[in-house]
Amino acid sequence: MLRTVKPRNARSKRALEAREAKEIEDVRTAIFVKGTHTGEIVNGVMKELMALKRPDAISFSKKNTIHPFEDASSLEFWAGKNDASIFLMGQSTKKRPAGLVIARMFDARVLDMCEFGVDRFVSMGEFKTPKSTPGHKPMIHFASELFDTHPRFIQVKTLLMDFFNGEVIEEICLPGLEHVISVSLAPAPSQPLPPILSTSQEEENVDNLPKIHIRTYTVSLLPSGTRIPRVELREMGPFLDLSLRRHQAADPEMWKAALRRPKLKKQDLEKGLGKKKKNMEVDEMGDLRGRVHIAKQDLGKLQTRKMKGLKSLGHGTFEDGDHGEDSEGEGESPRRKKRKRD
Repeated sequence: MLRTVKPRNARSKRALEAREAKEIEDVRTAIFVKGTHTGEIVNGVMKELMALKRPDAISFSKKNTIHPFEDASSLEFWAGKNDASIFLMGQSTKKRPAGLVIARMFDARVLDMCEFGVDRFVSMGEFKTPKSTPGHKPMIHFASELFDTHPRFIQVKTLLMDFFNGEVIEEICLPGLEHVISVSLAPAPSQPLPPILSTSQEEENVDNLPKIHIRTYTVSLLPSGTRIPRVELREMGPFLDLSLRRHQAADPEMWKAALRRPKLKKQDLEKGLGKKKKNMEVDEMGDLRGRVHIAKQDLGKLQTRKMKGLKSLGHGTFEDGDHGEDSEGEGESPRRKKRKRD
């Protein structure tokens, strides 16, 4: 069962409301944690990935004795203290050399995890090309159908998108698209891919899965003689070749709670968020405009203001040239007519 925390005072209530689910989530803060032994390759990978994640990254300089798949209490403590929702842990052992673990949190608890092995690493320093500005949102490209069909690669895709994705934006500035992160897979083996198992057989079958290639490029917009510029990609780094290892799937109940969309307030609905209402729209100034459909009206029966000048005369109308004394005082008030008679 999911725990529910009740606030004790107004201050804690505001803090809990700030961490509640939102229609547009904030940028995910990533924490980089080193194990007891990392090695030169793992240190370089974590340094390069942190450069791509900045400024939404927190680095723990001290080494920690941590085993996320056996005990995740330390991750839950750090997540609640730093308001972080994703972890990247690096550790190298004799059994699993050059290992990286990406863990995703929900409500300060571990949602799911995936472990990778670094088979090849090329640093940014080996490419003498311009680098992207820190804090810019990257473009992410997944070049394989397995990222939409195979369960393991679907999990990898969501983890990488949550890790690299930045602030949600409504409009795109073309010069602000400075770098691209391309994620592709090695050629699939001739034999069919093994099924996903939750037993020890998974470690034997995971060797048959294709490796993951992560490449980072900078975008150069060059003149083309038209309004649309010519786009060129230059190698920026880092380049990573990863192999899949252990993983932990999300609990079904927690996954359902993580996907639940928050209930919008009345003012948010009026601003146009949430489900779009029929015949209602929000203009560029933020004003709500609606369209009302009514039946055809008969203006002949329209009730107008009662005025004496609009009333018809009881004795009918005069013909042309037939104007008597009464016609001279037709527009005069009865009081004035009485004075003339006197």
